[in-house]
Amino acid sequence: MKQNIVKEKSEAFSLELITLLKKKKSSTIDSVLTNQLLRSGTAVGAMINEAEFAESRKDFKHKFQIAQKEINESLYWLRLLRSADSISDSEFEKIDSLGKEILFLITAIIRKTMMNMKK
Repeated sequence: MKQNIVKEKSEAFSLELITLLKKKKSSTIDSVLTNQLLRSGTAVGAMINEAEFAESRKDFKHKFQIAQKEINESLYWLRLLRSADSISDSEFEKIDSLGKEILFLITAIIRKTMMNMKK
């Protein structure tokens, strides 16, 4: 079976988030933020998995566009948690870097899909 880099990276991203957030003892505010991050961060991989069995190119593109929005939202929550000193700079850098890689890959897939749809 062909290697699916974006699928693998999105799963790794979700697992990194789960590992990080499991060990956090948080205030009520942190809980709200980490819950949002966990939801958006794990939704990325879910959308990518759904796209594997898309009904059409349009459906495939749409699922990747949702994944793009979710990874972008996740990066926002990560920045907010770091700015609030709820996660360390090193914790932030590791996950943020992976998130940006995923965003780049997803954006490239959407662009390529759009070009192929015009053919």
